Amino acid sequence: MAEVAVPNDRNNPYETALENFDAAADALDLPESIRAMIKYPERVLIVALPVRMDNGEVRCFTGYRVQHSTARGPAKGGIRYHPQVTLDEVKALATAMTWKCAVVNVPFGGGKGGVTCNPKEMSPSELERLTRRYTASILPLIGPEKDIPAPDVYTNPQMMAWIMDTYSMMRANGYPVWGVVTGKPLSVGGCAGRDEATGRGVFYTLECALEHLRIPMKGAQVVLQGFGKTGSVAALLLHSHQAKVIAVSDTRGGVYSDKGLDIPQLVEYKRKTGSVAGFPGGEPISSEDLLALECEVLIPAALENAINGDNAKRVRAKVIAEAANGPLTREADTILEGKGVFIIPDILCNAGGVTVSYFEWVQNQQHMSWDLHEVHERLEQVLKRAFWEVVELRSQRSVSMRLAALMLAIQRVADAVKVRGLYP
Repeated sequence: MAEVAVPNDRNNPYETALENFDAAADALDLPESIRAMIKYPERVLIVALPVRMDNGEVRCFTGYRVQHSTARGPAKGGIRYHPQVTLDEVKALATAMTWKCAVVNVPFGGGKGGVTCNPKEMSPSELERLTRRYTASILPLIGPEKDIPAPDVYTNPQMMAWIMDTYSMMRANGYPVWGVVTGKPLSVGGCAGRDEATGRGVFYTLECALEHLRIPMKGAQVVLQGFGKTGSVAALLLHSHQAKVIAVSDTRGGVYSDKGLDIPQLVEYKRKTGSVAGFPGGEPISSEDLLALECEVLIPAALENAINGDNAKRVRAKVIAEAANGPLTREADTILEGKGVFIIPDILCNAGGVTVSYFEWVQNQQHMSWDLHEVHERLEQVLKRAFWEVVELRSQRSVSMRLAALMLAIQRVADAVKVRGLYP
């Protein structure tokens, strides 16, 4: 029987996504006919994935691929491997991808994929067989002009290369179709700077937020929950700009220093040990105590619903930069907005990854490449322009940053549907 995770009904991410949509659509006075066209996913595919394990046993995993919208372009979104992947989670993430692409004005729609599995307990050969089986199973949906996957939680450039290779063998007689997936290694059409793009995007939007709030970057106290690809890159950039990262945590523990952590040393320590726990340059701290630290900036860079109604009241940050997807529940959002916390919403804050994925796709389609400096310049321009567009709408309509970002994104998708004549 395929392995299927059971959703947590208390904070169902898809229900939250629909509630957020309704709030923005109401603020826009969006007609019901338009809402019906853009609220729900266009396609949902569930696949059974039998995989032979290294011990000879065959296990059947469950995989998903959801296309929320293709009104503005091909569906775009990552693939995650995690024990708690559910259909509702993937639908919520695909929905968020639609708004994420629209808010930064990238001509893609929203998609997302996932497999319910524990990659930490699987060998590289098992992960390759799973990835190739998953690719073959979602083959009818994906393609450079249809749906373009990318890395996400516990997936990486090597897996993207396997996807590209499998697709190329089955659709192009082995000739490489680079544009079918992004986040690839550079040797097979990847883009310079893609690995660090999400974390760099977090830094660019945070730089704007501190400027907007007149909080100096130098000496600003920063707390990070999550120290993976996104959190570590954001921390390194903040450290290099003289912000003071005072606490960091990952799945195995946390570390704190009121004098500021040496982030380059911490990155190297985690590379060697696999965790920030036990770092000699600081003191141990629990995840709950970390969230309650007084600071200028809190960056939740882990999984969904990390800040909820139970712990949001303890948060003492002035700015929250949502590096993760959906790190705040609706209840937490209401509590923190009521406390006057400035929130950079996830669809804006972590849009650096999809922006550079778009750059990679453009380069693949044009059979060319850009250098790292050009990628960084283009990314900064896109993210900062989007930030100030959201701030302007927030000021005009006297709404929260989250609502302003959703309103801007939803209006762009609605306009595309209107001019294409896709609604009655």
